Amino acid sequence: MSADRPRTLSEWLRGQSDEWLAALLQARPDLAVPVPADLGVLASRIGIRVSIGRALEDLDAFTLQVLDALLLAERTSSYAAVRRLLPPDVSDQTLRDALDRLRALVLAWGPDEEIHLVVGVRELVGAYPAGLGHPTGDLLRTLNDAEVATILRTLDLGEQRQPGATTAIASRFADPAWLADLLDRCGPAAREVLGQLTEGPPLGSLPGAQAMLAAGREDSPIRWLLARGLLVAVGPDTVELPREVALALRGGDPLGPSREQPPAVHGTTHDPAVVDGTAGGQVLIALRRVQSVLELVGVETPAVLRSGGLGIRELRRLAKALDLTTEDLALSLELSYAAGLLDHTSHVNATWQPTRTFDKWLVTSPEQRWAVLAAAWLSMSTWPAFVGERDDRDKPINALSYETSRMWAAPVRRRVLAVLTDQAPGTAVAAREVVEQLGWRTPRRAALGRIEVVEAVLAEAESLGLLGRGALSAAGRQLLAGGDAAAALARTLPEPVEHVLIQADLTVIAPGPLAPELAREIALVADVESSGGATVYRIDERTVRRALDAGRGAADLHELFESRSRTPVPQALRYLIDDVARRHGRLRVGTATAYLRCDDESVLAEVVADRRTAAAGLRRIAPTVVLSTAPVGQVLEVLRGAGYAPVAEDPAGAVVISRAEGKRLPARSAATRYGPAVPTGPQLIEAVRRIRAGDEASRTARRSPVTTRVPGVTTAGILEVLQKADDEDRDVWMGYLDAHGTPSQRVVQVAGIAGGFLEAFDLGAHGHRTFALERITSAALLDMAD
Repeated sequence: MSADRPRTLSEWLRGQSDEWLAALLQARPDLAVPVPADLGVLASRIGIRVSIGRALEDLDAFTLQVLDALLLAERTSSYAAVRRLLPPDVSDQTLRDALDRLRALVLAWGPDEEIHLVVGVRELVGAYPAGLGHPTGDLLRTLNDAEVATILRTLDLGEQRQPGATTAIASRFADPAWLADLLDRCGPAAREVLGQLTEGPPLGSLPGAQAMLAAGREDSPIRWLLARGLLVAVGPDTVELPREVALALRGGDPLGPSREQPPAVHGTTHDPAVVDGTAGGQVLIALRRVQSVLELVGVETPAVLRSGGLGIRELRRLAKALDLTTEDLALSLELSYAAGLLDHTSHVNATWQPTRTFDKWLVTSPEQRWAVLAAAWLSMSTWPAFVGERDDRDKPINALSYETSRMWAAPVRRRVLAVLTDQAPGTAVAAREVVEQLGWRTPRRAALGRIEVVEAVLAEAESLGLLGRGALSAAGRQLLAGGDAAAALARTLPEPVEHVLIQADLTVIAPGPLAPELAREIALVADVESSGGATVYRIDERTVRRALDAGRGAADLHELFESRSRTPVPQALRYLIDDVARRHGRLRVGTATAYLRCDDESVLAEVVADRRTAAAGLRRIAPTVVLSTAPVGQVLEVLRGAGYAPVAEDPAGAVVISRAEGKRLPARSAATRYGPAVPTGPQLIEAVRRIRAGDEASRTARRSPVTTRVPGVTTAGILEVLQKADDEDRDVWMGYLDAHGTPSQRVVQVAGIAGGFLEAFDLGAHGHRTFALERITSAALLDMAD
């Protein structure tokens, strides 16, 4: 080994730049939490199995093929050795990029002439790199003298005992010409057996494998192979193809076909303007859907299950009330929770309610509202598609429950959409092609290999308007790139309109997104019948009564339609408003528990006699007064359900506006994402600074002599060292005991000495500290080169 080459991983890390270390912590954020004390601790964390597993999941198929080539070496490898194992058509630049990627993630380290694998990589990648079995020597070493005797006899190697027998056989298999001659003597049936294991995995199931070898007979192709060591019994019922045999059978491609290039993508091209227009329409639908869901939840406040979440029955009931599929409702609920628009109360009988953030969200522009939802969807760690499926106990998975949480959810969404990002604008890619691409980009991520997972991501992205006609929209691209997605969407959304078109059949058409104030008024007096590029509302007696209940008068409704409709107001709508308004409030409801009064005795008699009002528990006490044992709200609901139009009144007889007001919870932050947080730029710089300082302190402690060591008291020698460090502006290493008597070593910059205390900047902690002089046990000046 060259004297200037690093001998350990810590030494190699020490030779890297601060920028390189920062990039490592960003690529593998779990290494930075908590910040390692020094480079030795960082090197130890790099070898932790879980951390290595995460890093391996980010490697593409070709980089994994290069890693297989490194794994085939016993200890260290080199660029030249890897180059020889790869197909000749692989470009040098691609190979160097793959090796640099492995070094950047510290799965491998060292120069091209001596590349090391981090401890733990070999175990995690698997025992069979590139689908190759163990070397012949390793396999035969497990056989006893009786089992290996058959192989010695058939290969004319005479009688030998272990381990000499293994050495003799392995030396023959290491000779390519000899092995090729032996394989040429294989019959077609034996060749077929070997062919099944050549590409990997190298293990095969063979009942009685060890017994066959011990018997020493060659009356079948498999027995013939076992007797010559071309297959080795590694268990009672298992055989393995030795590495040398597989490499000889593979010929010029020891690692198999090159995986340098990803599969080709055959997408469907659309006009980007059409894609953005379609996506914009989906955005408006998604915003209306989330708003209507949360408004209903605010009124009905559904209960939180004991096990957490929203029950399937309640989900179906809400979906029916909103005319939504359970899939769309589950997505809206999970999305609202992730965005901080929905939460549950903390008392015993907990309920789901919108937060005050929802009210603030409502008054922002459509593009801003969408940006909040889209960002929440992209980063949320729940999988709405699981809602309604059966768990391992054969019970349905509830919405908003922990059972929908998956650590891989957010990374999967980004990786699926990254395939579309790499295509030209307007290009739609089928789910099957996305799966093929991901199978090359991240083959170790099992979830990405399931087409139902990819289909779920694409369907949700289309539903939220990140996609239009299967292609990524301009706003979607900006969102994934971390740009101004709201601004990109604003350029594609139609301008809010201040008018509607009223039809003779009492439908109201909004030719575009309505201005917020107009949208609220129309939503009060009409229900959405269909939506798309234009929204169609329906007006009927029930919706007019709802507006009157909310405090609007007949004159207000006439004014609304006269001023905002570009078409003449139909006479039928005028009659409907006037008729409902005339009957509205003829019945007055109060508390007795509740009372019902009406000047028209015949109407009151009809109400009491009506079977549909029995649930209100009505009892007539006067010609114009009826009492009820039910609460006021229930009486109103029963009467309206029976077709009457009552209004509530207060004790003074004034009409009470009875519009249902949704409950709200205090605002909360968006849902926490799973997995280690990725440190930001300033955090990375600070982490590297602390690692460097801690590493310098630990190295100084190992190599610096102790200048002074006086237990419990400050000596003139320590003060002299500290004073000299202050005068010459030099760093000083010192030993220190804290208040609990725990020793530590620190590297500090002296700021001043006074009153029995040292004021200094602690380079390891990167902050100013005050040290009691009596607790400093030793001190040493650092050389300028340290």
